[in-house]
Amino acid sequence: MPIVDLPLEELKVYKPPLTRRSDFQSFWNHNRKLSEEQPLNAVFKRLEYPVKRLEAFLVSFDGFTDKTPIVSWFLKPVGEGPFPALLVLHGYGGNRGTVSDYLNWILQGVAVMAIDVRGQFGDTPDFAKYPSGSITGHMTKGILDKETYYYRYVYMDCLRGLRVLCEREDVDEERIGVTGASQGGGLTLIVSAMGEVSLSLPEIPFLCHFERAVEVAASDPYLEISRYLKTHPESVEKVFETLSYFDAMNFAPDIKCPVLMSVGLLDTVCPPSTIFATFNHTASGIKELAVYPGMGHESHNVHREKKIQWVDKYLLR
Repeated sequence: MPIVDLPLEELKVYKPPLTRRSDFQSFWNHNRKLSEEQPLNAVFKRLEYPVKRLEAFLVSFDGFTDKTPIVSWFLKPVGEGPFPALLVLHGYGGNRGTVSDYLNWILQGVAVMAIDVRGQFGDTPDFAKYPSGSITGHMTKGILDKETYYYRYVYMDCLRGLRVLCEREDVDEERIGVTGASQGGGLTLIVSAMGEVSLSLPEIPFLCHFERAVEVAASDPYLEISRYLKTHPESVEKVFETLSYFDAMNFAPDIKCPVLMSVGLLDTVCPPSTIFATFNHTASGIKELAVYPGMGHESHNVHREKKIQWVDKYLLR
């Protein structure tokens, strides 16, 4: 089997220093305060769906600061509840998917909220304004300032989605988990660190250990940053300063709920070392990193079975 990163024995103990700046916590505390002061204005529109064991809603709520309408699904088993729930976050350039993508969770007795990340391939636009040019994609939008960086809006949109979920009377806010793969995995870690959740299920997470990722990733999206720095070499220090505020590795010490994470040892998109680094900094006393030696950047049914077991143990019991 080819080695695309460090040997496994080195990965298991790989724990580089955090890159958190001194105002990391105050920056995010301020953003959370701004979000809490901003109304959600959530609107739920019930949909007809041919599977009679679920109720489906199309949801819109105001995105962080600029009121971008964040379009989402809310799906729940038939009945009054309150039900345990999962916030589901999608991969880079993707969308919230279709109702049928979540039937397994409904069958298990779990409600689901799946949001479209702003400006990507779903129905959510992006009203934010970025002060300078960027490489095609999202990774370098507003990257020279933490206040204007694209993921500042995305991270807070996701936390606002969690608030929408918590305010539902048919959802048990004491039994809410977060899950997603790739970008959705990174966003899962962020929400798990900043929100009140009971379970974190990040798969092959993106947005981890940026400095290492830019050095060793062989595929996009991290290469968007490399291409930006190719023509802006004078901005290297500033770029990584901004990224330090958005690095899931730097959020990991604040994650205290049970965590099941996955990594593929042949992943050239999200290199294994970036995921091990984040996992090794995760503070949860209940955590597992599922290692798949022959897997690249993908999610497969073997791991889905593990997720179902963890949902049963930590959200349903």
